[in-house]
Amino acid sequence: MNLLDPQGPVAAANSTILVDSVFIMLAIVVPTIVAILAFAFWFRASNPKARFQPHFVYSGRVEMVVWAIPALTVILLGGVAWIGSHQLDPAAPVPGTGSPVRIQAVSLDWKWLFIYPDQRIATVNSLTVPAGAELNLQLTSSSVMNVFFIPQLGSMIYTMNGMVTKLNLRADNEGKLQGLSAHFSGDGFPDMMFDVNVVSPLSFPDWVATTAKAGAVLNEDSYKKLMQQGVEKGRPTYRLEDPRLFDLIATQHIPPGPGPELISDAGRAHIGGHDAR
Repeated sequence: MNLLDPQGPVAAANSTILVDSVFIMLAIVVPTIVAILAFAFWFRASNPKARFQPHFVYSGRVEMVVWAIPALTVILLGGVAWIGSHQLDPAAPVPGTGSPVRIQAVSLDWKWLFIYPDQRIATVNSLTVPAGAELNLQLTSSSVMNVFFIPQLGSMIYTMNGMVTKLNLRADNEGKLQGLSAHFSGDGFPDMMFDVNVVSPLSFPDWVATTAKAGAVLNEDSYKKLMQQGVEKGRPTYRLEDPRLFDLIATQHIPPGPGPELISDAGRAHIGGHDAR
């Protein structure tokens, strides 16, 4: 999960913003530290060459330097962040090769469900995508707010119950990456991670065909069992019975889960209920 080892254009742009911001800040931090040490050395009590000016009060030149350099740094940092954040709009298209792959992600307590509505399959805690293809993700939550994040592909984004967020990514190189939840959501949060398998465009149809032969079927009933709180250690796969399942979840046609319970009296009194959703 190395942020400085991007495997897609979005992550590469994020990495560039991070590195540029660090160097811009170092341009003022390093001279400031050097100046502190130089002043302390030059104005030491044993240096007879240092001028002692007890009545010094104001210098326009000093004020100019003290305020202009930090102001320019803030303006430059703000410009980099402003331009970069608009260029990296999560919903902006990320052109790729071949046909885009549509993926619907649902954050559960405490696991990730990935639905491929066009391929009529679904997976848990495992996301398989073809290299070079544009990935069109729609995300929602089954209960509490969560955060979807694949560090080497970029763009951390929230998932919220009753809402759908959009995210477009692309993975350029084949390999195995790691994704995670970046928002605390209860006891199973530390284990709420998932594999990202980037395969060749020719291997992706074979994987879809193999997954479609899975014995388990994902429908409204099996989803309700899946959404029960618990950590999923395996990587189960399903045949998708109803391609509208994600819409039923996002529109709350399927009632949301309770979320992590608050067991302290103080916590319950604060929210006036028994769950944290």
